[in-house]
Amino acid sequence: MQPNRSDVKRYTDQLLELYRHTPGTLGRVSREDRSLARELHDRGVSLSMVQEAFLLATARRCLRAPDAAPLAPVRSLHYFVPVIEEIMATPLLVGYADYLKWKLRKVQAGHDGALVVRSRRPKPG
Repeated sequence: MQPNRSDVKRYTDQLLELYRHTPGTLGRVSREDRSLARELHDRGVSLSMVQEAFLLATARRCLRAPDAAPLAPVRSLHYFVPVIEEIMATPLLVGYADYLKWKLRKVQAGHDGALVVRSRRPKPG
């Protein structure tokens, strides 16, 4: 059966919005990201599974030793594919995603604030 175009669009838009708001990302979406989002839809990967993968990867990136060298921003949705596959193979324990959200609340607030500031800047040219 052929997927409904509006379902695919809704899924990809929601996934890409989750990605944009994931701390550690640049907050921008590329053509390749959009293509991968459609591929994840076609594979039947649920948005909740993707969101859990974003949480887990963000926690691994952000909740490191304070003296660890800073990591470069995530520039592509492809960065998360191995974690998505990990979550598909071994789902998170019940309640662990909520715990990660709680642990990352300050990081998330900082990322969301930076997105607002960037969106208010005048575009060059």
